[in-house]
Amino acid sequence: MKKVKWLSPLIAFSVLLSGCVNSANPQTPAASSGTSATAETTGESAVKPNLTVAYSEGGTTLDPAEANDLTSDTLVLATYDQLVTYGIKNVDGADIANTEDIQPMLAESWEVSADNTVYTFKLKSGVKFQSGNPVDAEAVAYSFDRVGKSSSGSFLYGMAAIKSVTAKDESTVEVVLNNPNHMFLQIIAMYTFSIVDQKAVEGQNADYLKTNAAGSGPFKLEKWDPASEAVFTANETYWQGAPKLGKVTLKFTKEASNRVLLLSKGDVDMSIEIPPKDVNSLQGNNELNIQSNASNRILFFAMNNKVKPFDNVKVRQAVSYAIPYDELLSGVMYGQAKQMKSSVASNTPGFTDAGYVYEYNLDKAKALLKEAGYENGFTFDFTLGSGFDDWEDDAVLIQAELAKIGVTMNINKLARAQFLEKQKENNLTSYISKWTSFVNDPGYHLGFLLYGKGSSNYINYQNAEVDKLWEQANNETDQQKRSELYKKAQEIINTEAPWAYLYEYNRIVGMNKNISGYAFYPDEVIRFYPLSKQE
Repeated sequence: MKKVKWLSPLIAFSVLLSGCVNSANPQTPAASSGTSATAETTGESAVKPNLTVAYSEGGTTLDPAEANDLTSDTLVLATYDQLVTYGIKNVDGADIANTEDIQPMLAESWEVSADNTVYTFKLKSGVKFQSGNPVDAEAVAYSFDRVGKSSSGSFLYGMAAIKSVTAKDESTVEVVLNNPNHMFLQIIAMYTFSIVDQKAVEGQNADYLKTNAAGSGPFKLEKWDPASEAVFTANETYWQGAPKLGKVTLKFTKEASNRVLLLSKGDVDMSIEIPPKDVNSLQGNNELNIQSNASNRILFFAMNNKVKPFDNVKVRQAVSYAIPYDELLSGVMYGQAKQMKSSVASNTPGFTDAGYVYEYNLDKAKALLKEAGYENGFTFDFTLGSGFDDWEDDAVLIQAELAKIGVTMNINKLARAQFLEKQKENNLTSYISKWTSFVNDPGYHLGFLLYGKGSSNYINYQNAEVDKLWEQANNETDQQKRSELYKKAQEIINTEAPWAYLYEYNRIVGMNKNISGYAFYPDEVIRFYPLSKQE
């Protein structure tokens, strides 16, 4: 017997997780360049405003199944759609995604079997890809299958516990799971599971979607040059209504100071990744609105749990007591972060700081080193990846404090690309790293980073009890019981200190005050639909 999870019609104005398309869609001509674009759906001439946004990086791919950086994710979410999306809630005057409120998107409704292992989705009728091909069940099955076979998305496919995806008829898709999974709907709301136009892709070369796109979303990609800019134009026949913007241009501007300058001068409408040190001055500009939202992005001081001396829990705890937390928050982050007190961000459902006892206390740190057999200290190598000013500032401050307890920290700098490759080898002794959980759930976060078999468990943390609790929680359908299991896992991790927790970032986006419709999502990607601009 099946229980109905969603049967209401798709709300026409639900906020999107959208994606990208390319200029090679001859059926849908792009708007001409210039300062405005013209809407044609009503037969009337209506000038639409254009939006320009400063980004730091140019992206690496347009393929939803392979995208894994902020700009690539943005390219995908600009013109692709997914089966489901998140609702929006207002918290202290700011609109943020409600990750516990799953809303229909391309799926009009769905049912779930009594054992929570079979999801049957009914697709919204009449929706078309930008090519004119229908969005049908075959396209959904094809898109999910691509994720399962991809290099970047396959772990998510496994985390979602997907066993099979079958097109039952043109508008019905059946997804069978290996076991009940409370994160399934949240995971398939991600850009990774965007629905791809199978008919447009078939017959193309294997890497066609890396530089081309085939979606059904609100914007078309007119141009993408990772060295300079990406340009989107409105999809005037979009099934949820034409966008309020005629064109969106992403200006790739590596230097943060230049992004701040462009925003201050009004040369761009929005800018992402605003440095914390610039927030106060920008907030003094009456023409700007600076959004600073608590995020799921965390920063931690990683210690390889299989490498001496960090295989000793007392050493890891000693390091945690030697961190100058207040100085990091005020001197490095200028108040645009909060102290991290668990292995998951504090705004994650099921968060607990039980077992967290660490505060700046060098006497306690020295005592723990003595108990661990390192009364005279030790020397270790620390690898610093480039690209983030706060990482280097943090490392220098921590190095100075560790020296006070007899510990010598040798800082070795690496270019970011090299750092990421070395990190994946699981043998770096120590480093600073950040993480953003796109699914706001402890299972997602711990499953990647601290589960014994986690794909991003680069510090070799192994705890059989934590693994057991994670596995039990993933199969638990009762939310309260699941939360308690995750809390027990966090308490163990907090006590064992596989990392020294540093801070939780605020996500800072600057925009002109004439921009409306912005909402913060845990993946930190701006949704350009339904943004609007008053001119």
